[in-house]
Amino acid sequence: MAVDMVYKGKDGHPGPALSIADIVTTLFFDKMNIRPEDPEWEERDRFILSKGHACPIYYAALEEKGYFGGKVEDFKLRALGSKFQGHPVMNKTKGVDMTSGSLGNGLAVGCGMAIAGKYERKDYYVYVITGDGELQEGVCWEGIHIAAAHKLDHMIVFVDKNGWQSGGTVEDTIGSNNPAERFQAFQWDVQEIDGHDIGAIQAAVDKAKTVKGKPHAIICNCIKGKGVSYMENDNAWHKGVPTDEQYDLAVKELGGVM
Repeated sequence: MAVDMVYKGKDGHPGPALSIADIVTTLFFDKMNIRPEDPEWEERDRFILSKGHACPIYYAALEEKGYFGGKVEDFKLRALGSKFQGHPVMNKTKGVDMTSGSLGNGLAVGCGMAIAGKYERKDYYVYVITGDGELQEGVCWEGIHIAAAHKLDHMIVFVDKNGWQSGGTVEDTIGSNNPAERFQAFQWDVQEIDGHDIGAIQAAVDKAKTVKGKPHAIICNCIKGKGVSYMENDNAWHKGVPTDEQYDLAVKELGGVM
């Protein structure tokens, strides 16, 4: 569905969306305590897609979960006036807890949500998905520092460690890509897993919830463009639209229906 909305909308970021598809699926269809019929339910778990350009997979999960009251035939992705913008907008789209797109802000905002939940004695969890390239933003580390200081054990951050950012590899940009070591240095509870193994994602969330007094980082080794042969690990698909032939192949490889 994510590739479909990029193809129909003639714009979007299919590679980043497919990179986190298994994480988003596991959260929305197994781990998160949410009510699609009541998107603003006060006790719900919160979700922030900090790497907001990957939103096609987010919109797909919201639709499948029932937030829009039925099947969306054409998301009109990124079109003027559409509810489904190129980055999630909380006042436009049901189920979106935070507007994102300016990279780095989602993690810090999630920290604020977790602090609010703690002081209001709420039991909800705050889930954030960030990218490994995005972690170059300084505001991320301000939030990471504060989360540890406030012992925000109801905050779980997934790092999409696919090794790429829009301009090239993360290692070429900053010289290293070691988010696990950096989160550990900031006194977070850290796990590193295969980001496409749903069982491993489920187990990591369950394990994180047993660790008290620390926020949690789950470093997910992912493949950009996962599931579509010509997109996998090809940064040209950070942003791009499949041709008719490429679209047909993507649908076939992802097990969709033409």
